[in-house]
Amino acid sequence: MRKASELFKNLKLTKQQKNIIDIAGKIGREKLAPRAEKIDREAINPMDNYDNLRKCGIHWMCVPERFGGLGHNYAAYMMVSSELGRHCGATALSFNMHASTTLWIGDMVDKLDLEKGKKQEMENLRRIHYQNIVNDGALYAQTFSEGNTAAAGKKPFSTTVKKVNGGWILNGRKIFASLSGAATHYGILCTEEKPELSALDTMYFAVPTNSKGFSITGEWDPMGMRGTVSRNLHMKDVFVSDNALLMPRGVYYLAAKFIPHMFLTLSATYVGIAQAAYDFTVKYLRGEIDGTQGSKSRQHPVKQFAVAEMFYKLEQIRALFIRSIQEFKVNPEKSVRMRAYASQFTSMEGAVEICRLAIRTCGGRSMLKSFPLERMYRDARCGSLMFPWTAEECLNRLGRESLYEKGEIDD
Repeated sequence: MRKASELFKNLKLTKQQKNIIDIAGKIGREKLAPRAEKIDREAINPMDNYDNLRKCGIHWMCVPERFGGLGHNYAAYMMVSSELGRHCGATALSFNMHASTTLWIGDMVDKLDLEKGKKQEMENLRRIHYQNIVNDGALYAQTFSEGNTAAAGKKPFSTTVKKVNGGWILNGRKIFASLSGAATHYGILCTEEKPELSALDTMYFAVPTNSKGFSITGEWDPMGMRGTVSRNLHMKDVFVSDNALLMPRGVYYLAAKFIPHMFLTLSATYVGIAQAAYDFTVKYLRGEIDGTQGSKSRQHPVKQFAVAEMFYKLEQIRALFIRSIQEFKVNPEKSVRMRAYASQFTSMEGAVEICRLAIRTCGGRSMLKSFPLERMYRDARCGSLMFPWTAEECLNRLGRESLYEKGEIDD
């Protein structure tokens, strides 16, 4: 069995990066993959998987070393996330909400040009949240969705917050909140109450799950990504302290405006699913999947052509992904930003296409629930719907920015 880091062997990985990617591969093969069918069938939070990620250090891999974490950067996390997605898409996608939170309040915010007072406030806030994660094993959700583009800084959120003595009062509702019932803290993006709501006044709080007035509602029985358990969150006069802030006033708006790659993290899961579908197909056609011994069909040209098509599509996905994750920076030039949109779209839609080809090529038996392909296909199909960079939003941005320079309008 080759090491997971060999998928990225052309990159100049450090010893520490190789190690954490290989740990993700080992955990994925031994723990995540065997549980994936049950998690999907029962649509339950993969609590044992989260425990495994805590025990091996992936839980705090992006927490800076000065706060007790492993100090891995954005690119390293994206490679680890794709490896987790290779073994259980739902675990990778839901855990991404926690891991990206650690990145957002650390590696990403550090690259913004904040005034001295904001920097110190940010340092004080993350010390609190990183301590929760490293010392107490806290699991942080990230809740964008209200059914619009507010998360990307385009519009104000309908969920609002008002300053009161000693803290804040939250009111509102979130939909498709992954980690529902599993998280210890829910990262709530909201808008500060003023006479006129504005995206400039976006606030970001970590709401403890046991907060008075906070509730989780709704059934969860979706087509795919069933183990993300993404139910609805309701907040009715929920009080949170000043220490619950994940970013100081105004910082989230700057991050959303100047760090587009913060919204690319979801795509890593789908890169992993695409890789898994290709891997399964090759093993299936070689007769190496348990329960299919003696069913080799690799000699047929039509099968070989299909696998070739899957291979080049996978290479396209991975090439854009690898390039984009290495281009992460504040206020990137237009070409870098557009490549990030293209990578997101290619990963989300490309994973579906590879899963489709895998099913057609492997044949009817591959659709049995005793095999993972039908789950991979269902999980992959959900990718293009993910806010804030849905497939449609990626195309919209690519088309607009290809035809217009900044500030240009039609006469």
